[in-house]
Amino acid sequence: MNGTSTQSRALRASALAAVLGLLTACSGQDAPRWRGGEQPKGPQVAAVVTAPAANAKNVPASAEIEFRTEKATSASVELKDSAGKPVEGELRPGGTSWMPMGQLEYGETYTATVTAVGAEGRSATATSTFTVMSKPVNLVRAFTNIGDDMVVGVGMPMVLRFGRGVPQAQRASVQRRLLVQTTPPQEGIWHWFSDTEVHYRPKRYWQAETQLSFRLLTGGLPLGGGWYGRSDLTVAARVGSALVMTVDNATKQMTVTENGRVVKTIPVSLGKPATPSSSGTMVVMEKARKTVFDTMQDPDPRNRYRIDIEYAQRLTWGGEFLHAAPWSVADQGRRNVSHGCVNMSMANAEWLFNKTKLGDPVVVKGTERRLQYGNGWMDWTMSWEEYVKGSAVPYEPGASAASAGPSPSPSG
Repeated sequence: MNGTSTQSRALRASALAAVLGLLTACSGQDAPRWRGGEQPKGPQVAAVVTAPAANAKNVPASAEIEFRTEKATSASVELKDSAGKPVEGELRPGGTSWMPMGQLEYGETYTATVTAVGAEGRSATATSTFTVMSKPVNLVRAFTNIGDDMVVGVGMPMVLRFGRGVPQAQRASVQRRLLVQTTPPQEGIWHWFSDTEVHYRPKRYWQAETQLSFRLLTGGLPLGGGWYGRSDLTVAARVGSALVMTVDNATKQMTVTENGRVVKTIPVSLGKPATPSSSGTMVVMEKARKTVFDTMQDPDPRNRYRIDIEYAQRLTWGGEFLHAAPWSVADQGRRNVSHGCVNMSMANAEWLFNKTKLGDPVVVKGTERRLQYGNGWMDWTMSWEEYVKGSAVPYEPGASAASAGPSPSPSG
């Protein structure tokens, strides 16, 4: 009796093995492979790598792993180079693609493994091995206005400039590679001012003491016309105190507030009627303890001069500054006599110069001229509604820069 039972079990086991062998023989690379012993009952889980395709060559160094799953409650991706070294990366929201958090090596071969997990422990895996392209000849540099460890003002935008224009069709893919993290989280978005320049600003001024982290993953990214991003960039900086300068042409006074409290009121002289100062919200873009203002090439002889200047803080590309003007002290607080700059006494200019940071806002009100588009960092001259229109990625209201993950949201 024992021998019959044993033989029956052996026959059944043999038959099961034959069936499983047939199923294996009929399955492809992306068919689910069950972990453990017996296949669980219920809906079958499946995973397929859709890009890069298996054995693909000349893959961009910015490649993301795209995949599809069925009957899965979660999925994970692992990417390893030819030596088995894992690559850091994160899933995008939606769970259908995974982005390496750094440029892949040119000429290297990688293997991506996607694991899908379903209910009751069912799981399946799929793999794709591909080779990255050789290093291209045409590479585009990118530059930022914020450097590592900088302490910036609450109005400071992140300005990213490319050495070559990015076509309209490529801007969304570029923007999705621009990752922002802030602590505490604050809503923000990227805005394309031109084909070579894209800025990031929060919905409102940065909160004081915010920690900023930018990961600009453009290395190896196709930028159109056979051009590629030269390298990735990472920047970690900090927002300092909330210093805001408000200049009122009606009173000829500058009110300086820090963290909401008035710390000083400074008499000023603005641009005379022939050369008025610009009204609008600007930020301090550059600072120079000493410089020379030279307008000898101005077509109007009345506007030509060359003069040594102290405590200069640039507000516009057109040449409007905050600076010391000891020659106009008698006019400061009373009348406008400058060529468009905000004049103040030597003592007040020195105090302010030692107080400010790049990115501190300067709000000028009530002059005869509005700030012209493109004349400086114009991020705060637009309403939030206008600003989001410059994004190449659809705006998602309420999205925040809480994570440096590869979100294609306004923070991405």
